[in-house]
Amino acid sequence: QVQLVESGGGLVQTGGSLTLSCTASGRAFSTHTMAWFRQAPGTEREFVAAITWIAGSTSYADSVKGRFTISRDVAKNTVSLQMNSLKPEDTAVYYCASRKFPVTRVDNPYLYDYWGQGTQVTVSS
Repeated sequence: QVQLVESGGGLVQTGGSLTLSCTASGRAFSTHTMAWFRQAPGTEREFVAAITWIAGSTSYADSVKGRFTISRDVAKNTVSLQMNSLKPEDTAVYYCASRKFPVTRVDNPYLYDYWGQGTQVTVSS
């Protein structure tokens, strides 16, 4: 059974930084693309960033470009999200997702096969 577990969420001040990590486990784990999504109360799940597992190609939502950096450690089956210059509007539950095969649209949550339980990020003003 494949599991994705997020960590690193918490409460930070506006302008601060936080790093989220997602570790995959399970013998059946195989991924082409991993991504981060977020969801604030009363809103739809929103794409944040994605990275291809082998090539390391990245994609970012316009709202986080220049502030967030996604990376992966292939040997550790881990994907990270470095978040800088955090804003109150970044407050949300952040979810890690994985897709086994190439994506046609990285921001479409329905294309992903596995999801983590989420980790809360709260940015105070």
